Amino acid sequence: MARTLPPTRGATGMGAVLRAPGMPAAFTAHAVSMAGTLAAEVALSILIFQRTSSAFLSALVLVCSFLPYAVGGTLLSSLADRFPPRRVLVCCDLLSAACIAAMLAPGLPVLALLGLLLVTGFVAPLFQGARAAGLSHLLDANVFPVARSLLRTISQTAVVSGFALGSALVAAVGPLWLLAGDAASFLLSAALIGWGTQATPAADPDGERTLRSVVRASADGLRSLRGNPPLRRLILLTWAVPGFSAVGDGLAVAYTAQACAPVTAAGVLFTGYAAGTVLGELLVARLRPGARGSLVLPLVLLSQLPLIIFAFGPPLPLAAALLLLSGAGFACNQGIDPLIIRASEPALRGRLFTVQTSGLMTLQGVVIAVSGALGSHARPGLVIAAFGVLGAGTVLWLALRSPVSE
Repeated sequence: MARTLPPTRGATGMGAVLRAPGMPAAFTAHAVSMAGTLAAEVALSILIFQRTSSAFLSALVLVCSFLPYAVGGTLLSSLADRFPPRRVLVCCDLLSAACIAAMLAPGLPVLALLGLLLVTGFVAPLFQGARAAGLSHLLDANVFPVARSLLRTISQTAVVSGFALGSALVAAVGPLWLLAGDAASFLLSAALIGWGTQATPAADPDGERTLRSVVRASADGLRSLRGNPPLRRLILLTWAVPGFSAVGDGLAVAYTAQACAPVTAAGVLFTGYAAGTVLGELLVARLRPGARGSLVLPLVLLSQLPLIIFAFGPPLPLAAALLLLSGAGFACNQGIDPLIIRASEPALRGRLFTVQTSGLMTLQGVVIAVSGALGSHARPGLVIAAFGVLGAGTVLWLALRSPVSE
């Protein structure tokens, strides 16, 4: 039976989340590690380009950040249920810190640098799945979605500032010092989680912990998800919303060129989507839980419909406003998360959230790559609009066939 968390009495907004025991440390750890990771991606891209003068090898940094999600989140997802979540989080942080620190070795080959980055990418979905599973134990049904919303808000805020700040820091102190700072950020995150958060039990403590059993249990989790159509459609909906709307970010530079503006002005489009995500999360978090649920269908459509207007070639200020609206639709997850909790088995919850994260990141990477390829042969505005039409149809179909419409 799926477990329904007890209802919250009183406040259910972000203030209620931060007042819960251990939550300030958990969210501080997330902010610290996010800032370090984003700055390190910039530093590693610049370091590899300095050594090789290859734009392709430098671009592989972002590829190695997306690619492992599909593999790590699929093969290792059951680890999030076999061990207590806090232990999984601390171990992931320590492993990531060790990999980043190893990058500081003098004369390390570029392939070794990328290989170490791949390892951190493999554990990233496991970390996020275990964290979500732990929060589902510590917070009740009405507060848990707001906690995940706060994590997304911190992430998007870091995206808005992290890449620009990372470039400035590389210029000031050099890429190696920035990588060292990233290793330190993972150590600080591990300390905050290990000593500042509450322990929660493993969802499946009696399961075998050999590699073969872990992979087999991870596959069982996927089969369980496939055999639960309402839950499967909810997870697919959480993939589709950011997956299709990511095309706006993926073609931001190309669309800026289409609008005959300097490519440096593309930053306003990147900022528009991220700022819209933060704004939407903050506004929806202030609503009552029932109101969040009733807004799911309008918000999933809001995430896609503004993209269709790109077919008419709007000027950059209007394009940024459209992406802001699209980003605001991402707050639909605050209404979807309680439905996922109610439809899922507690023993599979870590696997479920790990698969959710890995699928989301993988789909975003694929959509960005496909839209980029199409954008080199067609007007970027038309490509964005086409994905808006396809995305609107997809999210509407999924929403109407899932518990969202009940």
